[in-house]
Amino acid sequence: MASEQTPKNPQGQGPPPQPGPPAPRWPQIILWVLIPIALIVWNIVALWPKAHPEVTLPYSAFLAQVRASNVAMVHIAGDQITGSFIKSIRWPAAKQETTAAVPATPKAPLTKKSLSPQFDTSPPGTYSEFQTTFPATVGDPNLIAMLETHKVVVDVSHPSSPLLLELLANWFPMLLLLGFFWWMGMRATQNQAGLFGLGRSKARRYSENQSKVTFNDVAGADEAKSDLKEEVDFLRHPAKYHNVGARIPRGVLLVGPPGTGKTLLGRAVAGEAGVPFFSLSASEFVEMFVGVGASRVRDLFTQAKAAAPAIVFIDELDAVGRRRGAGIGRGNDEREQTLNQLLVEMDGFDARQEVIVLAATNRPDVLDPALLRPGRFDRQVTVGLPDRKGREGILCIHTRQLHLAADVDLAILARTTMGFSGADLANLCNEAALLAARHDRSEILMSDFGEAQDKILLGGARPSLVDPRDRRIVAYHESGHALVAWFTPAADPVQKVTIVPHGRALGVTEQLPTDERYNYSVTYLMARLAVMLGGRTAEEIAIGDITTGAENDLVEATALARRMVTRWGMGSLGLVAFKSDDHQPFLGYDLSQGREYSEATAAKIDQEVQRLLEDRHKAVHELLTGQREKLESLVKTLLQEDTVTQETLVEVLGPRPQAQA
Repeated sequence: MASEQTPKNPQGQGPPPQPGPPAPRWPQIILWVLIPIALIVWNIVALWPKAHPEVTLPYSAFLAQVRASNVAMVHIAGDQITGSFIKSIRWPAAKQETTAAVPATPKAPLTKKSLSPQFDTSPPGTYSEFQTTFPATVGDPNLIAMLETHKVVVDVSHPSSPLLLELLANWFPMLLLLGFFWWMGMRATQNQAGLFGLGRSKARRYSENQSKVTFNDVAGADEAKSDLKEEVDFLRHPAKYHNVGARIPRGVLLVGPPGTGKTLLGRAVAGEAGVPFFSLSASEFVEMFVGVGASRVRDLFTQAKAAAPAIVFIDELDAVGRRRGAGIGRGNDEREQTLNQLLVEMDGFDARQEVIVLAATNRPDVLDPALLRPGRFDRQVTVGLPDRKGREGILCIHTRQLHLAADVDLAILARTTMGFSGADLANLCNEAALLAARHDRSEILMSDFGEAQDKILLGGARPSLVDPRDRRIVAYHESGHALVAWFTPAADPVQKVTIVPHGRALGVTEQLPTDERYNYSVTYLMARLAVMLGGRTAEEIAIGDITTGAENDLVEATALARRMVTRWGMGSLGLVAFKSDDHQPFLGYDLSQGREYSEATAAKIDQEVQRLLEDRHKAVHELLTGQREKLESLVKTLLQEDTVTQETLVEVLGPRPQAQA
């Protein structure tokens, strides 16, 4: 029941209060609305034409006043004429005055009806200013001469624009600017996070109403799922743990290589528990402005506590949780302030708060020790690469929506994809589907998966080499790798040899282990060194010269030999492990740490690495010299067919010797 999942406060007075949604700031909203309205009203009143004591005269009456020398000045704007009188006149004039002013004729009696309607538009009174309309259609070429004769001041201007158009032209940009600031103010009020909302968290919230991810959608991580089931049970039934005084772990750190499904596991925990899920990357906390990241951390945890019970998932935690004070010079102030705020928020949880922080990283070694102490990230759950059974389960999930042919065997695919992560397997299925569509097939064949696997492991195939000498050198190089691996029982079996360029390689020898390996013996590592040196040695024997094609082989062989000597005690220096800074993530961090061994010991390490490589080189030289005939046969086959499979290798080289138990 819902009541059983709601914890009471320490006084036992009911559920603890939770912050609700922020109330709107109505006074500020009203102020932002009233200011633009007041400005608009003020400008309309200021620009509104004011009433003047003007009389509207007929054009003939205007001419009569000009002839009577009673007009002081006129202003002509288009067809509108305004002006002022020298002596004020009374309008409309008395009936008898008007009749006397105009000669009476019996044929055309002067009556009120015969006058223009404009005679009666102005109220009776005395006026000193007038306006009239110039007859633009008929015209009056004598007007200006008449005005000059009677010494009338004439002023001419362009016709004025309509009031609405003038308002829009002068005030629309300002109104637009005011509207923009009002909109930005509303945004700032709603976000409650300062100017432009920089301090607001960018976390994406997934509610239970959206499509859910459950543990059934996650395969190949059974141990991690079992560790996370306790977190799910806490979110479902928190009262069971609170009643006995237990404190659930506040933070769970998911550790594993990239692509193993750490983010998917976090969403599955939320889906199983049926609670809100806040997801974001740690890099989204950090901005160029100091303090923004800390503000976003506070906002994120405020949202999570308001939605409790909830899960906060932070991906790539090492982007913000790196060790403080490492490296040369000053640290990143913004990142360190963000980390400090994250530490405070996680340490400030109420013991009965139903919020769990899940974080994922593939670099736990670079995290600040304060993050990993109990009370913050109490648990670390390792999400490793899937085994054969896990890979088969992942393939089943990713092929649900694919149209597979009858020859597709997921068990065989799981066996041949050793070392693939969940993301790699998803990419494999998608590449196979793309290949099938490219060949206009409605079903995906097993050969499509094989071609897709070659593309992922070896790279995309490029056009074959044209120069016969280059093809011959590459054929000897790859045949050397394949022959050494074939006649070295401890080495991984050879699946395919090709001299078709793939990616940046001119040729490839593909080896796949038969079983899952968790520990590597000295015999196996020596076999790997021998296979790496087989290509260079074959060039020396068959061609009598060496090329740059063995560069990557020599780099990998040297790195492996150095790890055997310095980390695993497999050299002549005894049971001593020497600290190496090959994977030091912090620039300059090793300067303050110092080296734990002397220069003389470093020279001995270099000599031991060189000895291991020289011993393997001599052994490989003897092997290839003794199998020279089979080396030539394999080179001939490669030059003819470009690619040789395991079945062809058996025909050319004979049965492979078995390793002794």
